[in-house]
Amino acid sequence: MTLPPAPDKPPGSSRAKPQSILFACSENAVRSVMAENMAKRLVGRSVYIQSAGVRPGEHDPFVDAIMDELGLDTTRHRPRRFEDLEDDSFDLIVTLSPEAHHRALDLTRTMAVDVAYWPTIDPTGVDGSRDQRLDAYRATRDGLQRRLKDLLSWRPIGTV
Repeated sequence: MTLPPAPDKPPGSSRAKPQSILFACSENAVRSVMAENMAKRLVGRSVYIQSAGVRPGEHDPFVDAIMDELGLDTTRHRPRRFEDLEDDSFDLIVTLSPEAHHRALDLTRTMAVDVAYWPTIDPTGVDGSRDQRLDAYRATRDGLQRRLKDLLSWRPIGTV
């Protein structure tokens, strides 16, 4: 007989629910911003969530447009680098680009931190009309949202 996972563990995992998560990409202007804001909506303040990039990026208005469709305001977000973080103690770092993944592995060599790599297309490379570009951003957003729901769907035993 298989027992259900413990209340603080996701189904199929032996790891405890992380209390702090960092989402990282190349410039902290698109993918990690999306992930940070959607994750915060999913868990509220029960998990500390931040985002960062390997190098400085610039605010992207396309992110504002597609996140606004979900009722999320990213207009005040200013891209930050790993070095800009006030706290670098995270239980989990989710990397969304190869560059960020290598940086996270390098930073955590001597730390007890889980690093997960979610290869995620950078929609800024898509050319075309405004609508075509927005569709690329939406595809990235929607893919991240599916993964976030899986990652953050811990449920105590006995709930539906």
